[in-house]
Amino acid sequence: MKQFDLAVVGSGAGLMVLEEALNQGLRCAIVEESKFGGTCLTKGCIPSKMLVYPADFIREAQRSRRFGVDVGTPSVDWDTISARMWEQIKFHQTIEKNLKQIPNLTIYKGRGSFTSPHSMVVRYPDGAEEHFRAEKFVIAAGARSFVPAIEGLEDAGYLTSETFFGPGFPQKPWDSLVIIGSGAISAEFAHIFSAFGTQVTIVARSGRILSKEEEEISQFVTRQFEHCGIRVLTDSVPVKAYREGTTKHLTVKNRVTGEETTVPCQEILIASGVRSNADRLCVDKAGVAVDEKGWIQTNLYLETSQKNIWALGDINGKYQFRHKANHEAQILMENLFSGGEKKEVNYHSVPWTIFTHPQVSRVGMTEGELKQKGIPYKAAKNYYSEVVGGRAMGYREGDDDNGFVKMLVGENKSILGVHIVGPQSSVLLQPFVYLMNEGYRCRRKLEKARDAKEIDGLRILCPHLGSYAPINDSMIIHPSLNELTAWVFEKLR
Repeated sequence: MKQFDLAVVGSGAGLMVLEEALNQGLRCAIVEESKFGGTCLTKGCIPSKMLVYPADFIREAQRSRRFGVDVGTPSVDWDTISARMWEQIKFHQTIEKNLKQIPNLTIYKGRGSFTSPHSMVVRYPDGAEEHFRAEKFVIAAGARSFVPAIEGLEDAGYLTSETFFGPGFPQKPWDSLVIIGSGAISAEFAHIFSAFGTQVTIVARSGRILSKEEEEISQFVTRQFEHCGIRVLTDSVPVKAYREGTTKHLTVKNRVTGEETTVPCQEILIASGVRSNADRLCVDKAGVAVDEKGWIQTNLYLETSQKNIWALGDINGKYQFRHKANHEAQILMENLFSGGEKKEVNYHSVPWTIFTHPQVSRVGMTEGELKQKGIPYKAAKNYYSEVVGGRAMGYREGDDDNGFVKMLVGENKSILGVHIVGPQSSVLLQPFVYLMNEGYRCRRKLEKARDAKEIDGLRILCPHLGSYAPINDSMIIHPSLNELTAWVFEKLR
């Protein structure tokens, strides 16, 4: 049985830890059941953006008359769009090829499962098995689509994000599509295919789509969806699916009225959340604790309940974004290999963007969360039409698609939450992430300060970190969309 210093399970952000371990001269193993590169590269954020960008372009073309340019109806070359997407996904082959050339690294291309805290068995598609041992394990095996139990669904057939970016990818955009789920994945796919001419219906169990976002942003996106021809069925649960010839049908029941509606479609896409892959790894045999939903429990050092096993990325159930996983990988690399004081993961200012139409970006808490926790705050809102950059893009006061930034500020001008809906929101949000992150770091240093002299020194060095004071004290490029977020503080109430 082979013996390793470190084994990494999963080839997404886990590759970052693996690379550093190899640089340290350790004997390593990598276990990967599917394509190398993880969810983001092979079935998530990267290939989806190859579809989002042309969809964005179509939507902008459709509204271009507002600023005096008529580009007509865009023509879609699906083959070119698809080829660009597959080009990105195929980078997994380059990753695997490069890994095979690395000394001190053994690749196991199969499904791994623990047999003890220090041992694992890898099962291959042909039924063969291989066992190995490792002093340390890093679990970065991610999550998979959650498929709800719906009568007849298996017989009718359906897609998930895994199969869509695989054998289920269409040769051309579908005529009609039903999406079960109302979160980020649902919103992105709805935008993509409605822009390409597909009749899209969203089935949302909750009372609104994007239910984790600010309620007014959820309502704003819903209106834009309806303008784009996307049908949104809220408070609805799927009860039955069936096929008649080449047409699929999904029957949904309204949880409030009890009324049932049957929606015909060419395809059904499941986007109702994800579930942990920990069950496939048999982590219980390694003594690794999971929570009630099956996510691996980790502390701020990414340690599991087993002292020689760490976990990062989607599988720990905390903010399932690739940039969060990358941050965790960087922290774990330092803790495992630097020999210095252990660092904590910082979840204080985790940002995200939903690349739908319009874009939705967020960092920090919502107004509802602040009220629930009893945190004092002030709120302000600024619309695209209120700055020259937005007006140049064709936005006017009263326009139904006039997006906005909503700012939530606490005591000492601290930034508690930033929410943006509209073009380039991902770019506009990022500066606030830097401010909030530095404010958190400063507070942590103050909490750990050993004496009054050190505390006074820290207060002198960073009195404004985490607040919006640096923005107020800075020049803002004019005219630009940066004014949208910079001038919102003038409206605080």
